Amino acid sequence: MLHHKPPLLLPILVLLLISTTTSTFTTTHHQFKEAPKFYNSPHCPTPTTNTTTVHVAMTLDTTYLRGSIAAILSILQHSSCPQNIFFHFITSPIPTPTPLHTTLTTTFPYLNYQLYPFHYHYSTVSRLISTSIRSALDCPLNYARTYLPDILPLHVTKVVYLDSDIILVDDITKLANTPFLNDAVLAAPEYCNANFTSYFTPTFWSSPSLSLTFVDRKPCYFNTGVMVIDLKRWRFGEFTTKIEEWMELQKRMRIYELGSLPPFLLVFGGKISPVDHRWNQHGLGGDNFRGLCRDLHPGPVSLLHWSGKGKPWVRLDAGRPCPLDALWAPYDLLKSPFSSFE
Repeated sequence: MLHHKPPLLLPILVLLLISTTTSTFTTTHHQFKEAPKFYNSPHCPTPTTNTTTVHVAMTLDTTYLRGSIAAILSILQHSSCPQNIFFHFITSPIPTPTPLHTTLTTTFPYLNYQLYPFHYHYSTVSRLISTSIRSALDCPLNYARTYLPDILPLHVTKVVYLDSDIILVDDITKLANTPFLNDAVLAAPEYCNANFTSYFTPTFWSSPSLSLTFVDRKPCYFNTGVMVIDLKRWRFGEFTTKIEEWMELQKRMRIYELGSLPPFLLVFGGKISPVDHRWNQHGLGGDNFRGLCRDLHPGPVSLLHWSGKGKPWVRLDAGRPCPLDALWAPYDLLKSPFSSFE
């Protein structure tokens, strides 16, 4: 009787699988350098009450994690009271947020933060989303900003919402202290020279009942990637429901084309507190079709925003950066392939 030896290929494949799994796990959890600890200036109030804490909300996922890490570093580095900042991170409804938690704690051991899996409203948002000109805008997590008043604890009455593709070069406390005028719910930079009508379809403007939405209002475009939100007023006014109603109409009539922005314009356009343009130098990711490089808008800069198709970390890795991507690079904490030998 012939005795067949077990094929050598199987143990090799098992070893390769173990090696690959371990490597992937390590890469997921330890791919970023540890950031330094940042301390409060002597004049900072004690971070023990809601009034002395700056609350910052961001979404957090694997696709934009590298951008989020850079954004967090820039916020802390330029804050005069970094220990008074509390981060609220909304994540996808994954079974456990442990990998993201591990990444945050190893990269920022002293960070004050809380993770919120986007569970409760995920199915609602998935049902309401209509396709847009960029598939990335159709991710349910892109709509999490609509539900911040429901997700965050009730004691949080004001929050600065920021996208993951931003860099701050100024103290976030200045932005957080933006006054809310005329009972406004939102504060954001407005751009009244933009063609506001282009954000909605001819179906919208040809309907008398819909086009009257903006009667007695002077709506201007604003970018929802940088907003200061009065959560108390939002909750009282039930603005999440109002945004959802527009999204439901969109599913039936196609009244706009671009993701989560138009419902915000419909509800809040012409009713927000203006913020200086220095707090959202947006569009640095280029246009949505060709991704061409763009320059800064005229004037001072407090926040750089790579909104648009191109992200600086992708262009840098591809060896095709735009000139302004050099301003993002110093905040990139991704470890190089040879960092273990440094």
